[in-house]
Amino acid sequence: MGTGVITETQPLILHLGPTLRKMSDHEFFEFCQLNRDLRIERTREGDLIIMPPTGGKTGRRNFTLTGLFTAWVEADGRGIGFDSSTGFTLPNGAKRSPDLAWIERSRWVALTEEEKEGFPPLCPDFVVELRSRSDALEMLQEKMTEYIANGAQLGWLIDPQEKKVYIYHPSADVCCLENPETISDDPVLPGFVLDLRRIW
Repeated sequence: MGTGVITETQPLILHLGPTLRKMSDHEFFEFCQLNRDLRIERTREGDLIIMPPTGGKTGRRNFTLTGLFTAWVEADGRGIGFDSSTGFTLPNGAKRSPDLAWIERSRWVALTEEEKEGFPPLCPDFVVELRSRSDALEMLQEKMTEYIANGAQLGWLIDPQEKKVYIYHPSADVCCLENPETISDDPVLPGFVLDLRRIW
């Protein structure tokens, strides 16, 4: 007899490349709107990744992370922040939804109103992926590499299970920090210090 406890489940990956490539960006956007309770991404090959709602611990961590970053975004004023419900169309054609993203204001202003309403056609300058218990580390590492290859200037992959942070830059090897208390990055995020003790 089961315990009745529901845990986070693995993402569902549908290898439907030839079919999904026939969907226009507008059709894919509408498909996502019809399934708002799910996070849906599409790889550059056209595979569909369907991620169920997070569990309580991951949701709390996401909420804390977003709150701490929002305060810096408002004080800094140079850019626009986005939460995990935002999808972006990367230059390679993939549709991705990082757990946290930031774009320099000039890049956001340059978009049309229609582009802002849909999945903005750009890669954020800064992205964060926060690993949940159901996430395969290798898959998240591949996503981080993809962000950097598509124009991101900084990426943080935060792994609360192992208490590690992987830091990605375009011009440097990936750096892994073991159980850091804080992380920061200047010049991309001047003045922002993330207290990881609030996340662990």
